[in-house]
Amino acid sequence: MSNDNQTGKTDEQLRKELTPEQYKIAREDGTERAFTSPLNNEKRDGEYLCVVCETALWSSAHKYDSGSGWPSFYQPAFEEAVSTKQDFKLASPRIEVRCANCDAHMGHVFNDGPAPTGLRYCINGSVLKFIPEE
Repeated sequence: MSNDNQTGKTDEQLRKELTPEQYKIAREDGTERAFTSPLNNEKRDGEYLCVVCETALWSSAHKYDSGSGWPSFYQPAFEEAVSTKQDFKLASPRIEVRCANCDAHMGHVFNDGPAPTGLRYCINGSVLKFIPEE
């Protein structure tokens, strides 16, 4: 029963609260199939929260359609919202994106995004909770 996240919840508690897919992505660094998240096509204004700790990570103001099949953003809601680290799980290294608060795996960031940052944060929709603006 490790508790290596800022939620104060054990892995056992998270397994009960999250769907199997959410747990696999957030805690075991999984990836959802492309074009399966309803959030990929979400066009309303609002915030995207971490499904584990409900920290605001992304804003609709920074979302765009990358054509990749995953919700994509050119920057986080605020700089400290996410952390990154080198990922060597595939043949070529990538930069992994995690929730800075609870360490949940979110996806990866690539250098082929639009201005102003040139970044594409390719994020698994399953680990996001969308809150529309009122």
